Amino acid sequence: MRLRRKRRLLRCMRKRRELNVKQDATNVIQPDDILLMSVIRNEKIRLPYFLDYYRKLGVDHFLFVDNDSDDGSAEFLTQQPDVSVWNTQASYRRATFGVDWVNYLLRSYAHGHWVLTVDPDEFFIYPFCDTRPIRALTDWLDDTSVRSFGTMLIDMYPRGPIEETPYQEGQNPFEVAPWFDTGNYMISRNPTYGNLWIQGGPRSRVFFYETPSKAPALNKIPLVKWDRRYTYVSSTHALLPRGLNQVYEQNGGEKTSGALLHAKLLDTLGDKAHEELSRGQHYRQSDEYRAYAERLQDGPVFWNEWSEKFINWRQLEILGLMSKGNWA
Repeated sequence: MRLRRKRRLLRCMRKRRELNVKQDATNVIQPDDILLMSVIRNEKIRLPYFLDYYRKLGVDHFLFVDNDSDDGSAEFLTQQPDVSVWNTQASYRRATFGVDWVNYLLRSYAHGHWVLTVDPDEFFIYPFCDTRPIRALTDWLDDTSVRSFGTMLIDMYPRGPIEETPYQEGQNPFEVAPWFDTGNYMISRNPTYGNLWIQGGPRSRVFFYETPSKAPALNKIPLVKWDRRYTYVSSTHALLPRGLNQVYEQNGGEKTSGALLHAKLLDTLGDKAHEELSRGQHYRQSDEYRAYAERLQDGPVFWNEWSEKFINWRQLEILGLMSKGNWA
């Protein structure tokens, strides 16, 4: 594993040549700032609410890689004083689906910082997030010598077909898509990295009902007290050193954990699926986006009698989808 980690670090250093500075505001980053890292392409419609959400949560500075957007995403981001942006026209797939770029920027700017690494359709929630800023969580994690914090990705969806409720730029996506699956999740342990592997939810039952083993993974470790020796190896599903993946309790009880509310199942998904199919830059020859494009032609409805409307984090704790553990 040590050799594998070193190879990942060498790889990300080589891939740094693919990144071109669009706006570098990293000189304003303070030693105790909380950072956010994200790789985007054509996400202008999501960015205003995304930035507003995470600023209110307590993020101090944003690091973005823009993968050759043509919708004004990069131009919008360069107007933000707390944002640094790098542009690349290089292959997302050949950069290990963006992980190489992420590892390089985290190694360069996030050493010693708590950093959230999320997609622009992922919204981090944690115990007491309605009353405590994210710094309260990171301070507690520091006090308890915890270096990484796990979450489950929870796909959110509207009551009817996604085309019936258009999403508007700057809107809270969960006004449009407030529903989620309370069950239908499968959990196993990855023997290689020791991380949990979770699948299921609405994407599994609607897009991958014949092949549930091919459904997207829902386990993520987005919040890490970064060290330049660390590296993500598969999106934010797993890290090296291997101990960073132990975000769950192995001997009974529950570790504190959070969730990522996933705003993917909106009316924008159809266009996104066709764009990514034509680019062919995603995992397994973009099979996931092929399933989206094909099934969306039938106007599927994700809601069913077991769906529940999201209220707050306590609801997810009761359902066992996150835990406050011993953080009181």
